[in-house]
Parts: sequence; C-alpha cells; structure tokens
Amino acid sequence: MIEQPLTLPCGHTIKNRFIKAAMTEGLATPADNATTAHQVLYKTWAKGGAAVLVSGNIMVDRRYLERAGNVVVEDEQALAQLKAWANETHAGGSELWAQISHPGRQCPRLVSTQPISASDVQLNMIANFGKPRAASLDDINDIVQRFATTAKILKKAGFDGVQIHSAHGYLLSQFLSPITNKRDDEYGGSLENRTRLLLRVIKTVRDAVGPDFPIAVKLNSSDFQKGGFSADECIQVVQWLNDANIDLLEVSGGTYEQLEFFQQSDQKVRASTQKREAYFLEYAENIKKVAKMPVMVTGGFRSLAGMESALNKGQTDVIGLARPFCLNPNFPNDMMNQSLELLEEVESKLILGNGFWGPTSSSKSIQALNNQCQAGWYYHQIEQLAQGKPSNTEYSPRKALFSHFRKDFIRAIKRKFAS
Repeated sequence: MIEQPLTLPCGHTIKNRFIKAAMTEGLATPADNATTAHQVLYKTWAKGGAAVLVSGNIMVDRRYLERAGNVVVEDEQALAQLKAWANETHAGGSELWAQISHPGRQCPRLVSTQPISASDVQLNMIANFGKPRAASLDDINDIVQRFATTAKILKKAGFDGVQIHSAHGYLLSQFLSPITNKRDDEYGGSLENRTRLLLRVIKTVRDAVGPDFPIAVKLNSSDFQKGGFSADECIQVVQWLNDANIDLLEVSGGTYEQLEFFQQSDQKVRASTQKREAYFLEYAENIKKVAKMPVMVTGGFRSLAGMESALNKGQTDVIGLARPFCLNPNFPNDMMNQSLELLEEVESKLILGNGFWGPTSSSKSIQALNNQCQAGWYYHQIEQLAQGKPSNTEYSPRKALFSHFRKDFIRAIKRKFAS
C-alpha cells in the first residue's frame, strides 16, 4: 500500500505515501535567499523516491527567524533561486512543498532581541531568547497577510504545495496554547478564540493560492506540558479544520520547552512503542476518528512492516519521516522495492552516550545538551548531502554541537552585516 498514490481533497494526487517531513536546513545566504546547496540537497532526496519533500522553515517575516540561515520569502526579489530549487527537486522525481512559518518567541537573540508572540511570556532556554512583546491587532493582520503573500510567491516559483506550521511552539502554536496565550481579546481565552489566527491564516492562504493547490497544516497532538494545548483541544481544532478546506494534516507534538520530538529517541520511549512504532500514532488514531482530511504521522517509523500496518489499519494515510533521509536518502525506493525492511537506527547509538553528556534523565540541562547534540549531528549530515557528499555517521556528536553553535553564530553575524 505504501507505493500507492493518494488523491487529496483539492484534487491533487501524490504518487506514493512517503513524505519527507520538514527539517531546518540553515543553508540560506546572508540575504535569506535559497542557494545551490538547497538544489543539491533536495535533488538528492528527490531521487530517493518519496512523493513529497517538505522544506524546512521558510519564514514569512525577515525580522523574525527560527535561526540564521532560514530562507525568507516576503517578495519576489529571489524568485529565480526559488524556481531553481523547485526545478531541481522535480528533476529528481519528487514534489516540493514549502513549510511556511513564523517563529514567534522562538526567535534567537542574535536575530531579534524582542520577538513577537501571542503574549509577553518569555522562553527561558540558555538565555538564548529575548522577552517577546504581545502582538497588536495590526500585527496580527500583518502576520495573516504575510502567510498569504509567501504562499502565493512560492506557488509562482513552482512549489507544489505549502504546509502551515502550527506546531512545536512556533507562533501559531503559541496562540493555541494557554501557557503562551494570556490575551483577553478575540484571540485569547477560549479555545475558539485561540484558534482564530490559525483559521484566518488558512483562509487567507487558500484565497491566495486558489482551490487546486495543496495546503497542509502541521498541528501538535499535544504540547505535553501541564496547562498547555491538550489532546482534547487538538480534537476540537481538527473538527474546525474539517471546514477549513485543507488537504493534509500532519500530527506532531511538543515544544522547545518539552521536546517530545527529540525525546522520542529515549530508550524509555522506545520500550513503550515497540509494538506501535510511530510516536504520535496513538494520538493520530483518535484524530482520524474525526478528521475528514488525510492524516500524516511523522516520527518513529523504522520498519516497512510497521508502516504498512499503520496504513492498512487506517491509522494514518501518509508516512512522514525526516532523519532517515539524512542517513540513507534512497530508503523510500529501497522499501518500496522491498530490498530494505528495517531502517538503521543510528539514533540509538547516539542516545547511549556516544559523545553525549550523560543519560537523558540526569537533569534538564543534560537533556538540553543531548538534544542539541542530536540536532547538531543531523545538521552536519544535511550539510554533507548539500555539498554532494555522503553522510558521515562516525562524526562526533560533541563536535557537531560546537560546530552547530559556531556556524549559527557566524551566519547571524554575516546576516547583520548584510542587512
């Protein structure tokens, strides 16, 4: 079943059930434009056979980035580079969908000392993020229009779809969560009010791209934080999304403060998901009971049998994978022709302490360092592939961490001088 096509509500058909989920690349120029590195990377991934490749964060506002090195699309000044990126992906055999995003308070100090959010609730992580200001109604109207403008330009550039990022504690997710949304106007308080911005963004993007262009939404199944966006609230939001004219819902979970999408590699989590591979599949099953649009589950799938089982049981419509693309870009083809049954779990080697600071349960600080080690290690693999080189699984996670910090700092400084 995994090799079978899927027709989306807008009428667009994707060729199989493999989708590469978004991973931040950090490959943009100091002027925030796409590069030849994006072309090389995505053509490499496209040759692997996945139906769709979802880009890393493409930001809608140059003032606020998830990290220096993000591509920003506010206007058409770098349309040629975007077209080249899409064309090379198509030449490799896959579609290219853009994840369009606003970081909100998850914007590093090196990019902005005062980011914007639903409310002025600060993200306290290694003093890396400034205290945000609460968005005014004018700000909110501007944000809505920015998402639509970015989507329209990307369609013109030849991208095949967009994914609106409303998970992992980014801006739209910040509006959804009672922890970060303390507003008392029409965008705060009740769940209906907290969902208002997301629904406005979807409608405006749909108006901008037309009825036949795929629009996906990435949504937390839960924030996994006490008092945060809950699984029950997610179900209600999905019911509202049924009437919002979207084509695919990606189910995820966690925020920067509760990194469920990193903690998935922990041995305790692995033990609890041996029979059911995917980390968010249990949540997705409940979402599937109410969702009228196709659902994509990302995270944890490692065996062909597990993927086929989830599809055949109707627990998900699409298999989302990310990290395996960094290690074996050809694995979708290998799995569809049944020459590969099980993905190598390099993460298991990392989490056992090879290059880490200790067990993930030691303390929040150790856990944060471990998470950053993992992130840096996979950033290194992305950089390897973007240079036309094979992945380097022997690369030290500690070395990757320091290299990641150094490169992000240099990118941020270059960007400031370029502005």
